[in-house]
Amino acid sequence: MSHDVYTLPPGLPVPEDDGGADHLVGLELPDLTLASSQGDVNVRDFAVVYIYPRSGRPDVPLLPGWDETPGARGCTPQSCAFRDLYPELGVPVAGLSAQTLDDQLEFAERNRMPFPVIADPERKLGAALRLPTFEISGLTLYKRITLVAEDARIVKVFYPVFPPDANAGDVLAWLTAR
Repeated sequence: MSHDVYTLPPGLPVPEDDGGADHLVGLELPDLTLASSQGDVNVRDFAVVYIYPRSGRPDVPLLPGWDETPGARGCTPQSCAFRDLYPELGVPVAGLSAQTLDDQLEFAERNRMPFPVIADPERKLGAALRLPTFEISGLTLYKRITLVAEDARIVKVFYPVFPPDANAGDVLAWLTAR
């Protein structure tokens, strides 16, 4: 089965702010080293960490109910938007999900990601920061959220993120307005 992971279908449900990120501004990113598409990285080294549920592959069927789950669909369009705006952002950027390193390596290669795509299958960042998650098909995945940090302290949180393909532009606008 093949489907278009690069385009958002119409009519996706919009995620609502459940308060799951209200506590994050002012917290420090933990001293946490994780595997990524570019080797081991420390999350403290990034000014923007966009966190997404799960990137899709054209040759792998979507999880049952994926398009009906608010905020689930759109990880690849979000990542590709960050890739395309990366030179303009002018700060260290990383993507992160609870997927395995093999999944992140495949995704980063297929989409020519110029920055690390971090694997956090044990959800260590989520445990350290109490990041919001959701359950689907027996998996616990991160809800889509973007953290902006200065000197490893979170100064801005984008949550909920919708539409996901506009998130990189929203981050760029926020950084530019500072």
